[in-house]
Amino acid sequence: MINKTGIAHLPLHYGRVPLWLSQRMSQLGGIISKAIIYHYGRDEFLRRLANPFWFQSFGAVMGMDWHSSGITTSVLGALKRGLMPLSKELGVHVCGGRGKYSRNTPHELIRIGSQVGFNGEELAQSSRLIAKVDSAAIQDGFSLYLHGFIVTDNGKWAVIQQGMNTLNKQARRYHWLSEGLENFIESPHAAIEGRSQGNIINLTDQKAHLSRSIQIEILKKLSPERIVAEVTKHERHFLKPSIKGKQTLLPCLEMPTHHDVRAKDVSSRRLLGNIAAAIDRGPSDFSELLLTPNVGPRTIFALALVAEVIHGAPFRFSDPARFSLAHGGKDRHPFPVPIKVYDETIRVLKTAVQLAQLGKSEKLDAIKRLDKQARELENQVIRGPATEDIIAHEKNVSALYGGRSIFGFEKEN
Repeated sequence: MINKTGIAHLPLHYGRVPLWLSQRMSQLGGIISKAIIYHYGRDEFLRRLANPFWFQSFGAVMGMDWHSSGITTSVLGALKRGLMPLSKELGVHVCGGRGKYSRNTPHELIRIGSQVGFNGEELAQSSRLIAKVDSAAIQDGFSLYLHGFIVTDNGKWAVIQQGMNTLNKQARRYHWLSEGLENFIESPHAAIEGRSQGNIINLTDQKAHLSRSIQIEILKKLSPERIVAEVTKHERHFLKPSIKGKQTLLPCLEMPTHHDVRAKDVSSRRLLGNIAAAIDRGPSDFSELLLTPNVGPRTIFALALVAEVIHGAPFRFSDPARFSLAHGGKDRHPFPVPIKVYDETIRVLKTAVQLAQLGKSEKLDAIKRLDKQARELENQVIRGPATEDIIAHEKNVSALYGGRSIFGFEKEN
């Protein structure tokens, strides 16, 4: 049986990702995915997607709103576009999406299965079952509106679904992973994200086995009228909170409602390690990257955060806000997207992966070493700029980096 990896609270946000950002997200998302698969394989890539902490950080490093539910839709869309032309090379396929696209998932799985050889009919049935479990077996006040199914050529998969509660303006994201999954009924989720909504009916919990069996027996023996009468009769008893048999609390990622990135949202020790690796040690230790035209300390800093998304251990993604300091955010939070830096990050990483595939791994090794050195330096760095000062500086120089948001390009002060 697989383990749940955590719970997070996500504010519900609406809106669209502008074309200039969605195109870059597709490129960066595709090349980060390619780098992860190059280093660690497809199974590890699926494990990352099933980790809600990593997934949120992945979206933040791509310039999306660092804390909102919109990351789910935008990241899955970016991956679908970015990995489609690489599907034959990587053996990874992204199906489904939001709204009407979610309903096309079974047809996509059947079509892809016929092309690459896995059992598309079986996975289509799995897709339907997963949607049913999260919409019917778990009644938590959230209505599903998004279903993403990521599958590899050998039939392994990860699923990410999201529901919304418009009354409370909150979202809940569900993560699934085929690895270790024994059945779809007892505790199948890799993680469930979202704010607690009080009493939740979760018929997939292991402790609900007896409840499921009794419900089947009741349906066989009693008429609908009798069932309604019994429920009404004992309604108050059913609604009392249970003290015994509480579910084990999972690690909780709190996604605040405030839009701006604050010092409390970021691990300053880790951030200073990223900065030190890029600025203090970059000129001497990463010549393979700095010799690339137009690449300076600011791009190295962004690459340090991207490198952590590629190589970092799961526990390092407890502060997704930190990764938004790589490429900002489309709503100017924490600062406008620095287009010039973003494009250089894509170019350097893309070149590094392409060269590594040709047997020339110096640049890709330098990016991996950048992450390692940032981790080493964070334990040594004691003094450095405050998070608020870093953000303020980025806002002041935003125009120099081609800063752009949904409000347009930034103007020089």
